[in-house]
Amino acid sequence: MKNISAIVITKNEGANIADCLKSIDWADEIILVDAESSDRTVEIAKSFTSKIFIHQWEGFAKQKEFALTKTSNEWILHIDADERISPALRDEIIALQETDINGYYLRRQNYLLNKHIKSCGWDNDYQLRLVRKSKSKLNDRLVHEKFIVDGKTGQLKNRLIHLTFTSIEKTIFKINHYTSLKAEELFLKNRKVGGWGIVVHGFTGFFKFYFLLGGFKDGIHGLVISLLHLITTLVSYIKLWEKHHFPIKKSSPSSANN
Repeated sequence: MKNISAIVITKNEGANIADCLKSIDWADEIILVDAESSDRTVEIAKSFTSKIFIHQWEGFAKQKEFALTKTSNEWILHIDADERISPALRDEIIALQETDINGYYLRRQNYLLNKHIKSCGWDNDYQLRLVRKSKSKLNDRLVHEKFIVDGKTGQLKNRLIHLTFTSIEKTIFKINHYTSLKAEELFLKNRKVGGWGIVVHGFTGFFKFYFLLGGFKDGIHGLVISLLHLITTLVSYIKLWEKHHFPIKKSSPSSANN
């Protein structure tokens, strides 16, 4: 396969970006869209690509849509800053022949604190990441946005490395951000929840991850993932409840100046 544009969106990814970009330095071009990072993300990225664009944060899908407008090739490879294209996957992509397939799913190999997680549904995590630009678009979800392809899709054999959670501190920060987006998404769908609903959603999620999806097989790592999923679900629905019952009031012009 020839003429691939790789796109990456960033916001304070100084700890990740070098290894990420190094794993895609074989692409014909790398487009990096940075949401006004305050760390060394952009400075580090300049060693790998000159096609860096500063774009105020508008949401995951909007940032990626902007990145697409800057690409010059038909085939688009999208990865996140905490992901890596393995050498085997790189070789597989380069060796692809032109067919009637318009997009390829990559199977992620997910890690928690340096451990490859094989339970909790994490080992069957397929993401549509290699697509024809003219045959694809992004959906408009606030969180877990994804490409949608018109036509046939395929799956590649080799894995996309995903360093999901490298520390609990960073994970809690990420959970706070994602739960706000999830609550907003549910709110816009007019979903409502009460006290028992919050509890049921949270503990059902834990039961599913730890027992039905075999989290117990990964020892304490599987327990941690299941508990984090419990926390994420609880906080998402608590924030949804808050949005319905305690909406944030916009300040009037007069009060804003006081």
